[in-house]
Amino acid sequence: MRDIRREIHQYPELGFNEHRTAALIAARLADLGIECRTGVAGTGVVGVIGTSGPTVALRADMDALPVTECTGLPFSSKIDGVMHACGHDGHVAIVLGAACLLKEDPPDGRVLFIFQPNEEGTGGAKPMIEEGIVTGVDAIFAGHVDPRYDAGVIVLTPGVNTAYTDAFDIEITGRAGHAARPHEAIDAVYVACSMVVQAQGIVSRGIDPLRPAVISIGEIKGGTVNNVIAEKALLRGTIRTLDAGTRGLIFEKLRRLSTSMEQYYGAKIELTFHAGYPPLVNHEREYETAHRAAIDVTGSENIIILQTPSMGGEDFAFFLERTPGCFIRFGARKSGHEAAPLHSPRFDFDEEALRTASEFMARAVRLEIETLRQEIEKAGR
Repeated sequence: MRDIRREIHQYPELGFNEHRTAALIAARLADLGIECRTGVAGTGVVGVIGTSGPTVALRADMDALPVTECTGLPFSSKIDGVMHACGHDGHVAIVLGAACLLKEDPPDGRVLFIFQPNEEGTGGAKPMIEEGIVTGVDAIFAGHVDPRYDAGVIVLTPGVNTAYTDAFDIEITGRAGHAARPHEAIDAVYVACSMVVQAQGIVSRGIDPLRPAVISIGEIKGGTVNNVIAEKALLRGTIRTLDAGTRGLIFEKLRRLSTSMEQYYGAKIELTFHAGYPPLVNHEREYETAHRAAIDVTGSENIIILQTPSMGGEDFAFFLERTPGCFIRFGARKSGHEAAPLHSPRFDFDEEALRTASEFMARAVRLEIETLRQEIEKAGR
């Protein structure tokens, strides 16, 4: 697993371009004697063992990020401007490790190993689902290395894990003019700055403080020279919410803000929303399976139960809208890298996490298949 992870790390690939990674996965599955299908949703790979019985899937994401690595590791990225800064190289190695364990001692059922493209971009889960890969799947599990916790620790969150990840653009068109005569112009930069400030008030003064919500504007563009009042400006941001009601309320308040600003300043304001990932919600049965598997693999003293979700996003949520399942975090903090979080150009993780995670995945599959068989037998009575 370590060697696989390091090979993938040296040759990272962006979403829907994971050709080399997919070829490596297919070759490793072939080495294990596991049949696989390639080219799923472009670059996805799906391996399978077993032919009948309860079906459980494991999913790993494969894509890297447009980040220039500065870790100094001997296996650093050899691709300029691209890096596995989120641990997906490790996720591939983990599921391949679990595949090895399950192939050596097959459970009494069917297991799918799903290697998904483009988790970081527009999302690769939906295209894979649309190609029917989860048809007939009874349960699915996935996980993520997490540098906030020590290697050997397994982190579980019941229910809601992550947020809606909607985005928005605000295009402002004013009227250009000389910087010395602002009264003759409509300053698009000034309008944009006003909207940034007012948008923050939507959460702080317009949303129930017991309902988590975030509006972050991460990009602002406007103007070309210091003595010309800008005619155009652009804002881009993200909205993070945990429930549909709060999400809809923020959308409506942003619309009202745009309309009122347009009327007040006389500028033209176009607001566009871009739907992102839905919240990731763990299912109760699979959460219990994950909890049992974690105890078996690492002991109850190394399990952390989080009761609060993250405002981040994860497109595994699309799988869980179709199939019962559970998402898990694996402690992977590396000594000396505490200040290098996910998506950092200095990101690295303790590779001992690969061992814990692969053993957990294999154990979760076995326990879930046992549970499903028991339910089938009970229903038959």
